[in-house]
Amino acid sequence: MSSLKVKLGILAAGLMLSGCMQATHFEATDTKAFKPKDKELLAKVRYENTPVAEPFRRAIVEYHRKESPGSIVVDSDNHYLYYVQDGGKAIRYGITVGEEAMAWSGIAKVGSKTEWPAWHPTPGEISRLGVPTYVAPGPDNPMGSRAIYLYSGGKDTLFRIHGTNQPEYIGASISSGCIRLTNEDAIDLYDRVKVGTIVVVLEPKHGDSPYNSRLALGAGGTGQAGSY
Repeated sequence: MSSLKVKLGILAAGLMLSGCMQATHFEATDTKAFKPKDKELLAKVRYENTPVAEPFRRAIVEYHRKESPGSIVVDSDNHYLYYVQDGGKAIRYGITVGEEAMAWSGIAKVGSKTEWPAWHPTPGEISRLGVPTYVAPGPDNPMGSRAIYLYSGGKDTLFRIHGTNQPEYIGASISSGCIRLTNEDAIDLYDRVKVGTIVVVLEPKHGDSPYNSRLALGAGGTGQAGSY
């Protein structure tokens, strides 16, 4: 799919969502919370600094699903990630998700976290995308400012929640299966979650989550592994 078609699709989706959205409180990025290294590297980015469409901007919204506060829920169909809070609220982030063939769903835990990660592409990504075997941390790294590594059954699933050097695709399905946020949103989420946090990735066209976080101890997921 061409870059123009993807961007037009994001715009169209944003316009449709804006007409039927629940009441939201959009959150401005608080750069005061950024570390000196974050400010330094974000000032050096060379990617297209396209504003995120309003429906995909970080916001506090009402939340009526069943997961416990402190959980992460990913709604790939609508390109949203929710960080569940107390009082029937959640912080909602716009995301880029995997193409259908690359998508993953299931229940996992945050196994580890890294600031400004290096990128180690899988053999499949190297073959498919023609990328090097290693990309050093920095503003042009596809993993972006933060990486949250998802584990199931004590093993790395190879799926991540991470930043991006392509913020213009927030709201699209183009990744190799991982969940991308803007670098600013990745920093915000990273600072909120802990190792052991439950992550529920809803199945496509699944609707409201039936999951209880306690199921995560023995549950896995389905999908094709990727790291980007």
